Amino acid sequence: MSTRRTVWGTGLSTIAEDGTVLDAWYQQLGTGDLPRTGLADLASHTGGDERRNVVIDSVTLQIDLDEAPASTADAYLRLHALSHLLVRPNDLNLDGIFTQLPNVAWTNAGPMLPADATRLQPQLRRHGIQVQGLDKFPRLTDYLQPEGVRIADAARVRLGAYLWPGTTVMHEGFVNFNAGTLGASMVEGRISQGVVVGAGSDIGGGASIMGTLSGGGSVRVSIGERTLLGANAGLGIALGDDCILEAGVYITAGSKVILADGPDTADGGKPVVKAAELSGQNGLLFWRNSLTGAIEVKRRAGSGVTLNETLHA
Repeated sequence: MSTRRTVWGTGLSTIAEDGTVLDAWYQQLGTGDLPRTGLADLASHTGGDERRNVVIDSVTLQIDLDEAPASTADAYLRLHALSHLLVRPNDLNLDGIFTQLPNVAWTNAGPMLPADATRLQPQLRRHGIQVQGLDKFPRLTDYLQPEGVRIADAARVRLGAYLWPGTTVMHEGFVNFNAGTLGASMVEGRISQGVVVGAGSDIGGGASIMGTLSGGGSVRVSIGERTLLGANAGLGIALGDDCILEAGVYITAGSKVILADGPDTADGGKPVVKAAELSGQNGLLFWRNSLTGAIEVKRRAGSGVTLNETLHA
């Protein structure tokens, strides 16, 4: 008999005049069953905001993590659970989450319908309200401030990102929802949806880790501990612990890779494999041969990278 995995939350929801639920912010949340007592009274924070043509209402909800999102408030509770580190990326059901999230005009005063943002532009300008983005997902920092985490540019980290204390996300770093770091890490590149990065790893400036959304695939890429992705590198396979991917090298599952420390073949060369065959292995060093342009790999010993302890304290 399976045990239900539940998360509960209580907070405030923003609702447009036409009934569209724009978002939900959960002040309190936790795992298990909804408590009978001790919930925050947020009644004094409810009411209308004529500037944005919205109403703020209280919301209390309990969801099953193994079921698909059933509403906007449900979807937001799942994103909160991820960013509050209550559940790890890829360990909850997010099927159909895009259909539950309306496209929203995100302003410095809160969410509103894009059509209302256009219609009410003179009023918004008079009140100093600016539209900062049009998207289904909001910024993480508009809903919580993760403990022990540095985020240089809040617009580049979505609600639903999972960031372990000690993680630093620099200005060009990006972390999508249902993705993030499992320990203190340096993020100067892109962590796409579904990707997790192990403790002590460094995603170099401009580096990109392939997710599963754009290509419609099902394979999820992950990175182990103490692994380095060099600047402007790209990764489409999993890497284990203590690996290094040289700057500028892009590896997909189908990339042909020469095993530089492998046995000689009959023609005196080295074995060639698809990168997918190396997926998830520890202690690998990938580079591009500057004379031939071929991608090569060899085994390496020792730690892949050591982060600055002061920077990530």
